[in-house]
Amino acid sequence: MSLATFVAGHRAGALAVGAALVLVAGGVTAAAVADRPDDTGTSVAASPSATATPDPASGAAGAFQDPAAPSYTAPPADATPVRVQIPSIGVDSGLEDLGLGAQGELDPPKEWQSAGWYQDGVVPGAVGPAVIAGHVDSGSGPAVFVDLAKLVPGDEVQVTLSTGSVETFRVTGSERTPKATFPTSDVYGASPTPGLRLITCDGTFDRSTGHYVDNLIVFADLVTS
Repeated sequence: MSLATFVAGHRAGALAVGAALVLVAGGVTAAAVADRPDDTGTSVAASPSATATPDPASGAAGAFQDPAAPSYTAPPADATPVRVQIPSIGVDSGLEDLGLGAQGELDPPKEWQSAGWYQDGVVPGAVGPAVIAGHVDSGSGPAVFVDLAKLVPGDEVQVTLSTGSVETFRVTGSERTPKATFPTSDVYGASPTPGLRLITCDGTFDRSTGHYVDNLIVFADLVTS
């Protein structure tokens, strides 16, 4: 299974904005930078910022079954997440499907106020780590995950599936990390239970690159009865 790391970076105000997304798949790390508007509103394409060669020893992320773990009713195979709600910070957003670009990079959400689900990953509620990403801000102001850093353990996240069912997750913690040392195994590593990762940008905004230097990752576990 492919791994994806959302590392979008945006700055409010008149500054040019940019988005960087890193994909790690089977040990291959590729970074791509989305187009960023210049002061005239035209799009300026940026070149890839990093690549790495395949590592045959690297495994794919996802799920594994642990006989000692609680049993879960997995969502139907054709279910997809369509909405994420985080009451404690006022998030109520439809979910875009985040696919891969021509060079294997993860496409960012098209809308600043919409979060996105990595559609080649785990469906929220299924065993393994599901990933939802969103922008922190834009050239015109705050974006969907601007208050993600305010989440604390115990806060709940509801993800509505295409079936109409709602999967509820409870925040267990968060981590700020430099993009250069993103904890891939912690975010995408195999897990015996259903989990959720919410990812956005954080830290200092680097004017020379048009990106934030860090990521904020929020970890949550499925609430079971």
